[in-house]
Amino acid sequence: MKNKEELPMNSDRGAWQRPLDFAREEEWSRRAKLFRTERTDPALADQPALDVSPEDALMELIVSPNNLKRAWRQVKGNRGAPGPDGMTIAEFEDWAHENWATVRQQLVEGTYQPQPVRRKTIPKPGGKGERLLGIPNVLDRLIQQAIVQVLTPIFDPGFSESSYGFRPHRSAHEAAKQVQRVIRQGHSHCVDVDLSKFFDRCQHDVMMSRVSRKVHDRRLLRLIGRYLRSGVMVEGVLQPTEEGAPQGGPLSPLLSNVLLDDLDKELERRGLRFVRYADDFQIFVRSERSAHRVFASVKRFLTGRLKLVVNEEKSSVRPALGCEYLGFTFVGKRVTIKVAPKKLKAFKQRIKELTGRSSGISMERRLTELNRYVRGWIGYFGLARQFDDFADLDGWIRRRVRMCYWKQWRLPRTKVKNLVALGVSLDMAIKHAVSRKKYWRMSRTPALRYAMPNKWLEQQGLLSLKQLWYELASLRGTA
Repeated sequence: MKNKEELPMNSDRGAWQRPLDFAREEEWSRRAKLFRTERTDPALADQPALDVSPEDALMELIVSPNNLKRAWRQVKGNRGAPGPDGMTIAEFEDWAHENWATVRQQLVEGTYQPQPVRRKTIPKPGGKGERLLGIPNVLDRLIQQAIVQVLTPIFDPGFSESSYGFRPHRSAHEAAKQVQRVIRQGHSHCVDVDLSKFFDRCQHDVMMSRVSRKVHDRRLLRLIGRYLRSGVMVEGVLQPTEEGAPQGGPLSPLLSNVLLDDLDKELERRGLRFVRYADDFQIFVRSERSAHRVFASVKRFLTGRLKLVVNEEKSSVRPALGCEYLGFTFVGKRVTIKVAPKKLKAFKQRIKELTGRSSGISMERRLTELNRYVRGWIGYFGLARQFDDFADLDGWIRRRVRMCYWKQWRLPRTKVKNLVALGVSLDMAIKHAVSRKKYWRMSRTPALRYAMPNKWLEQQGLLSLKQLWYELASLRGTA
């Protein structure tokens, strides 16, 4: 049998030659003339032309070689867990080499049937319930990503400037800075509307009616509808999905923006200032009376027009200063961005878990996991301007690490040996080794601080939260 690297272009497997190196299809070459190639954004120069004519040829664009290559790079880069079929990213390449031609034909003919997603639950922050995820098979993740790449340039230019979630070149940081700007402009009250289980409860017919405004390829519309209704596997049992868009696949975020764009347009029509990140949005007005009036009218719009459920308990009207959004809070006369208190609490709780005294892991592995979490956390919350808080957290983390070393040394003779090696006098080392004080109290004693100073901890690989914050100065800008 020939090696996959040697497969001829005209073989049955030629549509998937080499690891996901798609062959050029003659059919696509014939259809290429249907798509205009003008581009105004240089950043999109490597993307397929998306101004489509006729409008019913989007599926050919989706399965084009260049689009699929880009989609595969994205799916592969995201990695992710297997779907219900158990197939991994690595295994998929061999499978696709054998089967992609058939899948492509089904897509073009409009007969492809997506597979159910795998149910996975993750706890919400603070232990308040669970979030339901739906993990598609690798094949369906690839197809969904290919769809998203074609539909995003069609829908995204028409989205509101006040929408920041799941959009190219936009981020939660930009959304937080926009909240800061709006409050600084004198909008003193915030209407915080919580959509109850948005991704689980959005109505398929309402969502598809919005998609069909700009998508006229019936094959693609049917395929998107099938993805919404593909079902979910729960402990080996297939459950139907009569509503909702499963979180976990690439398609749902775009569909959420398509659906909620109606809300954005309504708020813009009314001249209201707002910031939306996916289903998390806040509206800002200049008086409490206006805020209550806006809340009532927006609720009617959401429930009546979009068939969504508003969580009355979590929705509220409140002063803009002190409000929380995307993990940040906005305080003081200058409207400074800070980490929300509950996020700081969650951070400390996670650090306690990573530095738990009873965890039977090496200090090298413990520091690796600790650094990974700290770097990721400050990468997001480094937008906040609270140097003093981060400096205090730095000291607290170092104390936690000293406690871990002290616990790991266990036996008195080991403690004496290590303390002496680190420069502590023999008498002081013995005194500390036989002390009956608890580990946390011992971690702040002069001897342990002398033996394990900040510089020594840095040499062991411990990252400094404060230093990482300094390195992210460009993120904060003038915020």
